[in-house]
Amino acid sequence: MLNVLLWILSGGVAGWVASLLMGNDAGLGIMGNIIIGIIGAFLGGFIMDKMGHGGASGAERPTAVWPFVTAVIGAVILLFIINLVF
Repeated sequence: MLNVLLWILSGGVAGWVASLLMGNDAGLGIMGNIIIGIIGAFLGGFIMDKMGHGGASGAERPTAVWPFVTAVIGAVILLFIINLVF
């Protein structure tokens, strides 16, 4: 249960940071930021894995910064795609 809460919290923060970077902060709301952040984490992990960086597990690095950066990168890419569509 604690892991799920941490996913939601970190997804919300990653989505919020990505929406600030993309200029979408006012329109998404808390739930939108959480959803964008969690989907962005999966997208970022997939992209990093395909680039040979091993995804966003953070096991190869001593801090939790790498998974967060990966989630923000994925969320920015996701918001870019959403902005193109809408």
